[in-house]
Amino acid sequence: MAQTLKFGNKVWAAKEESVLAYNDINNNYKPLPFDFARASIGTRVNKDGLIETMGQDIARIDYSDSADGVLLLEPVSTNIIPYSEDFSQSDWVKTNCTISANQSISPDGTLNADLMTATADDARIEDVVGSTGTVVTQSIYVKSANGNDVSGQIDFAGANVVTFTANNEWQRVETTLTNTSINPRLRVRITNNGDSIYVWGGQVEALSYSTSYIPTSGSTVTRAADTCNNSGNSEVFNDSEGVLFADIAGLVNDNNFKAISISDSSTSDRITLSLYQSSLYAFIADGSVGQFNVSQAVSSISQFHKVAIKYKTNDCAFWIDGFEVATDTSATMPTGLKELAFDKGDGNDDLYGKTKELGYYDTALTDLELETLTSYRNWVSMVNELNLNIIYNG
Repeated sequence: MAQTLKFGNKVWAAKEESVLAYNDINNNYKPLPFDFARASIGTRVNKDGLIETMGQDIARIDYSDSADGVLLLEPVSTNIIPYSEDFSQSDWVKTNCTISANQSISPDGTLNADLMTATADDARIEDVVGSTGTVVTQSIYVKSANGNDVSGQIDFAGANVVTFTANNEWQRVETTLTNTSINPRLRVRITNNGDSIYVWGGQVEALSYSTSYIPTSGSTVTRAADTCNNSGNSEVFNDSEGVLFADIAGLVNDNNFKAISISDSSTSDRITLSLYQSSLYAFIADGSVGQFNVSQAVSSISQFHKVAIKYKTNDCAFWIDGFEVATDTSATMPTGLKELAFDKGDGNDDLYGKTKELGYYDTALTDLELETLTSYRNWVSMVNELNLNIIYNG
């Protein structure tokens, strides 16, 4: 068993326009970098738990979900709130409250969070942006200002209400507008007179879910889409047999395919793992003819799953989280495999999501090896990797 390509798994390195995958067989290290692009800045949560701005074309290794880090890839999105951090601006309409600027350390580690104090019940701040007819998601970071729990909510003019209890920790609250006859807006309410909270990082974006924070200071700002492709070469990938493994999660269950592929730089000959709606897919094409095309429903594609596709003539298999879920004993194999990319081979169906690890093996692994590869080493590591809370452990 030779693993001819490794990526992630707590080991990360990046520079402008590149993020490192590698081969370390016999302790001889060979770089197999991905080409990376994003035509704008972007933010991530760093190892210290702070929101950090990354420069253009710098890959984001994000630590909000995992102490080991994940590669975060996101679609294009625009924050249409002009002042995401300065709630004293006139764009923000204040009702039954006061705003004091720069009163607390925000999630980015600087003194730029504003204090919102209720001067009567049903205090609120609101910024109406955009026009009707658009599905949008609003989000904002809130924290109690006096050490006591503070009840509040965010909503769209009374629609799609999400309540929150602000405490001593920063939390991001969000809600999605599904009634497209209402103007997009961000509205934050405090229930009781005299209560106060810190607010920071307001965001409204034309998506059905929230993405990483996009700071603004006077105008809307667009974060460009991430692309990550072109790792490896024909010497790394075996046309005859092999295994592609990934520990991945999508950003959301939606109607867009999100793919990782080994290919000939097209969709004609490829080995593909995909996420779509609430299912995981494995696909093999040989000369544009599908040879292995299977799917498996899961609880959520936004939860991490360990998946592997084994390919060999008349011997294909799909493994998810330690279980073999599909096989095929009648399949021919692709030729000309030369590139690993976070798409379906032709630059489409980009994998917008989070990746903990990728691996490629140039031989077809045994069932025991595949079970081990796609399982967790112990109960605690499984709970941690799935971002669950330990309620009782003996």
